[in-house]
Amino acid sequence: MITTVLPRPAARPRPVAPPPIDRRRPETRAYQPVDPDRRGGRGSNGNPDGRYERVQREQAFDGWDLADEPEPIRTDVTIERARTIITKNDSPDIGFDRSINPYRGCEHGCSYCFARPSHAYQGLSPGLDFETKLFAKPNAAELLRKELAAKGYEPRTIALGTNTDPYQPIETRYRITRAILEVLSAANHPVGIVTKSALVARDIDILGPMAERGLAKVAVSVTTLDPRLARTMEPRAATPTKRLQTIRLLAEAGIPVTVLAAPIIPALNDHEIEGILRAAYAAGAREAGYVLLRLPHELKGLVRDWLAEHYPDRMKHILSLVEETRGGKLYDAEWSQRQTGIGPFAWMIGRRFEAAAARTGFNAERRSLRTDLFMPPLREGAGAQLALF
Repeated sequence: MITTVLPRPAARPRPVAPPPIDRRRPETRAYQPVDPDRRGGRGSNGNPDGRYERVQREQAFDGWDLADEPEPIRTDVTIERARTIITKNDSPDIGFDRSINPYRGCEHGCSYCFARPSHAYQGLSPGLDFETKLFAKPNAAELLRKELAAKGYEPRTIALGTNTDPYQPIETRYRITRAILEVLSAANHPVGIVTKSALVARDIDILGPMAERGLAKVAVSVTTLDPRLARTMEPRAATPTKRLQTIRLLAEAGIPVTVLAAPIIPALNDHEIEGILRAAYAAGAREAGYVLLRLPHELKGLVRDWLAEHYPDRMKHILSLVEETRGGKLYDAEWSQRQTGIGPFAWMIGRRFEAAAARTGFNAERRSLRTDLFMPPLREGAGAQLALF
């Protein structure tokens, strides 16, 4: 393989957009794919340069058929010494104003992950880099303790898993999420978790007592009940069966569980809405929500390529329906619309979900977490001594 570096014209300092897609040719790709033998078990089939890079690299076959085995793409973890850990937001269409992300990138490799474009801020690709070049923040619990102890801090629910999964596979080694929960539990601080991993059940010993005090709830994402689709779409995440088992374990421990049918992809998994809700309710979930497929920035091309490889017969139809829900574009970041879309098809998905949720028994009561029990950690130094009196 030959890697060609294409310099950008001086008059155009911004990254060149991916080449336009010929809708008459489903095989047309937005990005050059990476050798399938190298990316076994990965979600993305390409590794395009991020939108902030000064060059765009393309691979071209040079005609040589070498017998050497291609080296598989391995997962690398970089230790990041974060300076702050609680991220604030003022987005009007989400139900929290602060969050913690213990990791950057996610080894689950979900082909549709809306967080992929965030890897461009690291100078890395939203494609394979996002799921193979990860960052861990081992000082997260230490920073959290200091930030909770800061003078004037007002407690509100901290969301874990808003960008990348806090229980992705490397959590078994680094245990950063567990350390964060230990700090939150000691301070009686509320936490909401979003994950598609069965590993969350490991921390029931912390989450169970927190839930008894009204301090914890968990949302489990169930995208499909079809193991083949899940393996293709979310290659290193827990199987659908394991996720339902996890919902059951959490519910039996008294931890409030929400099921998220997310994302709903038109003409791919939207027919499973009712089945997912029935299975999750039977497992013990009592709240439910959904998100329509979101394709910000580079994700448009990455998902287009994924569909071209795995579902070429449906690609045009799926993308056409996505455009129908986004005002004729593949994505619209408008507040209040980015989660659910607009237009007749998006309306139909919303009404179907609401009807199925109500018929199944979901959302009869929504659990709010308590903030009145919060006890800030003692501050270091003289302040900690004075706090005893």
